[in-house]
Amino acid sequence: MSASDIEAPARSGTDKGLSKGAVGLLGSVVIGVSCIAPAYTLSAALGPTAAEVGTSLPAIFLVGFIPMLLVAFGYQQLNRAMPDSGTTFTWGSKAFGPWLGWMGGWGLLAATILVLSNLAGVAVDFLYLALAQITGNDAIAELTRNVPVNVATCLVFVALAAWISYRGMETTKAFQYVLVAFQAVVLLWFSIAAFGHVAAGTAYEGLTVRAEWFNPFGVESFSAFAAGVSLSVFIYWGWDVVLTINEETKGSATTPGRAALTTIFVIVALYMTIALAVLTFSGVSDQGLGMGNEEIQENIFAALAGPVMGPFAILMSLAVLSSSAASLQSTFVSPARTMLAMGYYGALPGKFARVTPRFQTPGYATVAAAVISAGFYAVMRVVSENVLWDTITTLGMMVCFYYGVTALACVWYFRREAFRGPKNAFTKFLAPLLGGILLLVFFGQTAYDSMDPDYGSGSQIGGVGLVFLLGVGILLLGVAMMLVQYRRNPAFFRERFETTELPVLD
Repeated sequence: MSASDIEAPARSGTDKGLSKGAVGLLGSVVIGVSCIAPAYTLSAALGPTAAEVGTSLPAIFLVGFIPMLLVAFGYQQLNRAMPDSGTTFTWGSKAFGPWLGWMGGWGLLAATILVLSNLAGVAVDFLYLALAQITGNDAIAELTRNVPVNVATCLVFVALAAWISYRGMETTKAFQYVLVAFQAVVLLWFSIAAFGHVAAGTAYEGLTVRAEWFNPFGVESFSAFAAGVSLSVFIYWGWDVVLTINEETKGSATTPGRAALTTIFVIVALYMTIALAVLTFSGVSDQGLGMGNEEIQENIFAALAGPVMGPFAILMSLAVLSSSAASLQSTFVSPARTMLAMGYYGALPGKFARVTPRFQTPGYATVAAAVISAGFYAVMRVVSENVLWDTITTLGMMVCFYYGVTALACVWYFRREAFRGPKNAFTKFLAPLLGGILLLVFFGQTAYDSMDPDYGSGSQIGGVGLVFLLGVGILLLGVAMMLVQYRRNPAFFRERFETTELPVLD
C-alpha cells in the first residue's frame, strides 16, 4: 500500500479538538516569520557566526538556506499525506516506529524550549535598553545584568506569551500582524541606513561587497564551516511552526506546505540584505564595532543601532524587543501542539492531550511549556554568564537533529512511490535525503567540536564544553523520559505503525 492510498483515513483520525480553519496562507506566513523572529535571531547570531567564518558570512547564510529548503519539500509531502499537529513525532513514528519517532519529537521539544528561554532573555535585554534610551538613564540598561531582576522579568514575559497562546490562534494571529510588520520595516530602514553610511564613507569599516564572500569553500576549516552552518540553521529555524498548526489551517493538506516554502524564501531575501549591510558597515575585526568583538557579539544590533540609525536607534531596540516578544508567543504554538499529539497518541501522559473547551487550544501543554522554559532559563542564567550564545549553539544542534530525522522519515515513508515520476523523485526522495544527511552531518560535527572547553562562549564544566554537555545531556534526558513513559504506557511503544492510524490514547 502506498502513502497516497492512506491519505484520507490518516486525516480522519486526527481530530484533537483544535480550532478548525482559524488561519489562512497569509496568517500562516506571518506566524512563520514571527517564529523565526528575524530581528531577534540576527541580533543574537550575526556576531557568533561572523566569529566562526569571518567575511564568508553571506556564503554560510546561503548554505544554511539550502538544507532548510530541501527539508521543507519533505515536510510539505508528509503534511500532504498526514496533516497532524505532531509533525516530527507523528511522521517519525509512522516511518521508523515509536522509539525514533518519540526521540524526533523530543528533539523538537528541546529546540523549542531552548529558544523560548533564549527569546525571553533577549526580550529582557532590549526591554531595559529601550527604557534606558527613552529615559536617558543608562543605568537602567544595566539592570539586565542583575540576575534576580533579569530572571523575574523573564518570567513575566513567558507568562504573558503563554497567556496569549492559551487564548487561541485568532488572538495569536492578530498579535503577530502588527509586530512582524514593525520589525520588517525597521530592519529594512537599518539596512538602507548602513548602506548609506558605506556609500558616504562614514561607516566604521566601509567594506566593498566581494564575490569571495559568497564562496562557502573560503571558510578555513570544516569545523568552522559546520559551526557556522549550525548557527545559520538557527536563524532559519521556526518555519515548521506553519506545519504544526496544520489542523487549524484552512486547507490543512496543502496550505501549510505552501506557507513553509513562502516563509523560507521571504526570510532568505531579508537575511542576505541585512547580512551584507552589517558586514560592509562593521567588518569582522575583534575591535570596536567589528562583528568579531566579543563584547558586542551577543546583541549586535544594540551596538550598531546608534552609529547606523542615529537618533532613531530606539526603533531598533523596540524592533528586537517586539521580535523576541512576538516569537516568544508564536513559538509556544509548536511545543504545545507537539505535546498535545504525544499525549493524544499515548506517548506522553493523557493530561497533555487536554484541549480547553473555550479557546480550543492545548491548555495543559501550553502551561507545561511555559513552566519548563522559564525554569531552564533561570538555571542557565545562573550557570553561564553567556547563556544566549551557549543556548543558541545548542539549539542549532537540536534543530539539525530533528529536522534531519523528519527529512529521512519522508524518504522512508514514501519509499514505495518515490520514483513514480521526476517530481516525486525530487520532492519525496532526493531533496529530503540530501537535506537530512547534511543536517545530521552538521549535528555530528558540531557535537564533536563542542566538547572543546573553548567552544562557543568558552563556558565549561569539568573541562568539557558547556554546549556539548547541554546538547548531549538533553538527548540523554530524552532517552530517560522515553523509558519512563515506556514503563507507564508500553502499548504505544509496542505498536507497528505501517497502518493507517497511530493508536489513540483512550
